[in-house]
Amino acid sequence: MHELFRALAVLAEPPQRQTAAVAASLGIEGEIEPAAYTELFVRSLYPYASVYLGAEGMLGGETRDRIAGFWRALGAQPPEEPDHLAALLGAYASLLEAEGAAEGASRDARRHARRAFLFEHLASWLPPYLRKLSEIAPTPYAHWGQLLLAAVEESLRDLEPPETAPSHFRELGSLADPRVEGVTEFLASLLAPARSGAIVTTNDLARAARELELGLRYGERRYVLEAFFAQDPYRVLDWLAAEAERWAGLHRSSLLPPGAREHWIERAQRSTALLRSLAAGVDSAISSPRCSS
Repeated sequence: MHELFRALAVLAEPPQRQTAAVAASLGIEGEIEPAAYTELFVRSLYPYASVYLGAEGMLGGETRDRIAGFWRALGAQPPEEPDHLAALLGAYASLLEAEGAAEGASRDARRHARRAFLFEHLASWLPPYLRKLSEIAPTPYAHWGQLLLAAVEESLRDLEPPETAPSHFRELGSLADPRVEGVTEFLASLLAPARSGAIVTTNDLARAARELELGLRYGERRYVLEAFFAQDPYRVLDWLAAEAERWAGLHRSSLLPPGAREHWIERAQRSTALLRSLAAGVDSAISSPRCSS
């Protein structure tokens, strides 16, 4: 099993000379092209846990520090990007391998470490991440995502889930109300999946532009959303509410373990309610001077 996770980790990195051979060993058909990797992992679905577990929805922060701390607790030097998916999968493969080679109390301790790593740093965000990947990825990467999800599912069946939610979610806020905290914080929280309960990519915003017949301003997602609100705030809020509601349903049927599942569902439901409330009073919620700051 550890060899499978190591092979899957290779495909989470930019294509190299050995990538095609690894993909073939996994039964993945089609060419793994650098341009496809860039479009998927650089422009749309950043393969960093901190983006999906952190309060800012950005690289680094407390989430990366917490993951680096796990590496140090195991007596290992954290890599330069400890929260990158390739590094996480490689670390989990090493934990699997070490557990299999150990005996007695040592094996129990290594199993405990693997359990903590899986539920804290992988299963807490990979199911929604891979669900979004399945919607936008080209065929080879979509197949890779299916294999990764199946491997995570097998590991989850092998281990007892913890009674508490992952530490990443403790004291983590939900979608900010622009009537109270301003539009800047509202947009930041909207693009932080662990707070909004939804993953909104550039592909989703392009889809919104088509469905709502809005002018699409290319750039960072925040600026795209600001341009959308300037054109038709009511329909944009309504569209976002529908997306949050869709994600709540996806979380209910996902492989998210208990604790993490409740968090994602609850955040998506809160976002749905707030966005619908804002849409009902859009003039005061989005357009007032107080909320334009």
